[in-house]
Amino acid sequence: MLAFYCLFFNNLTFWHRIGYAQLSNRKKMTFPSEFKIFLVDDDAFSLALYEQTLRSFGYTNISTFANGRNCLNSLIEKPQVIFLDHNMDNLSGFEVLKKIKFFDPNIYVVMVTGQKNKHLALDHLRFGAFDYLMKGENETEKMQSVLVRIAQVKELLKKMRPSSLNRIISFQ
Repeated sequence: MLAFYCLFFNNLTFWHRIGYAQLSNRKKMTFPSEFKIFLVDDDAFSLALYEQTLRSFGYTNISTFANGRNCLNSLIEKPQVIFLDHNMDNLSGFEVLKKIKFFDPNIYVVMVTGQKNKHLALDHLRFGAFDYLMKGENETEKMQSVLVRIAQVKELLKKMRPSSLNRIISFQ
C-alpha cells in the first residue's frame, strides 16, 4: 500500500498515463546489478546485513555509510539508489533525504525505519522518497523487490523519453 502512496504523491499524472497496473502486473524480471547503491544506517549490524543481502542478489557496486553526512559528501559518486535509515545521530534520515533530493532529484531514495508511523511514511514520500520499508518485516526481500520496481520504472521512463533525433525533428 505504501508503494501506491509513493507512486501517487511522486507524480500522479505520470502514473495515471502509464497505469499503475502496468507495473504491478508485469512478470517479475531479473535485472543485472548495474545500480550504484548507497546504504546508510548508523546500526553496523543492519548495514552489514543489507550489504551482504544485496551482494547475494548479485549487486556489486555498493557503498556503505554509518551516517548521513558521509553519504552527502559522497553524492559526487552519482548513486542511482540510496537505502536510507530514518533514525540516525546528527542528521536524521528526513534531513538527509531533503538534501539528497536538492542535490539530485533523480536519485531513488528508499527510507528504511523501525517506526510504524503512517504520517512519517507519507512525509518521506511527499519529499521524494521512492518507497518506505519497515525494519524487521522481511526488509531484505523487500529491498530486492524495490530494486526490481526501480529498474522497471527506469525502463518505462527510458521508453517514454523521445530520442535526441526525435526532439530535433519535432522542433522543425
